[in-house]
Amino acid sequence: MNILIHPSYFPSISHFVAIAQSELVTFEMDDHFQKQTNRNRMYIYSPNGIQLLNVPIKHSKEKHQSMKNVKLETAFDWQKQHFKSLEAAYRTSPFFEYFEDAIVPIFQKKHTFLMDLNLETMSIVSKCLKLEFDYVETLEYFHQVEDKTDYRNLINGKKDTAVFDSYTQVFGEKHGYLNNLSILDLLFNEGRYALDYLRKQKL
Repeated sequence: MNILIHPSYFPSISHFVAIAQSELVTFEMDDHFQKQTNRNRMYIYSPNGIQLLNVPIKHSKEKHQSMKNVKLETAFDWQKQHFKSLEAAYRTSPFFEYFEDAIVPIFQKKHTFLMDLNLETMSIVSKCLKLEFDYVETLEYFHQVEDKTDYRNLINGKKDTAVFDSYTQVFGEKHGYLNNLSILDLLFNEGRYALDYLRKQKL
């Protein structure tokens, strides 16, 4: 299966289910940035339940800004805040310390563009999962595609209705199972079993 999908910030589990079950991944590089989507946000399981981590971007006067041109806002240290939130959420998970050294650099490096940040988070997670896949990048935008399975709708959390098998989560006894969070939730809780999990799920 060949798929078309958006690069996003530490994507949802559904993104990696699609990638893990594909033969070729095409990253959508040529769309417009849309607010209220997971292009610049992820959801984690905090001690208080679900928590949104949002990457701040520089607002443009362009009505339809190309995703490739979206720049990160560096006026405050959002990276430090995000990593502290991840520590509070996952420090006691089985595999946080195992993957910590691989994840930390993304919160120390100063990216200029959101797209570069997103691609690097996906690359880091793929290495942690030991998930190898071939990918290409789009050169122009198409509303519809016929030669690929179009998973671009997964970037919009409200349209992503996938329900996956439950696994043990750190605060599961307190708040219950939370479905389809950031891939980091699966990685920190399931570790080396995460890839098998991804390959068994249905979108």
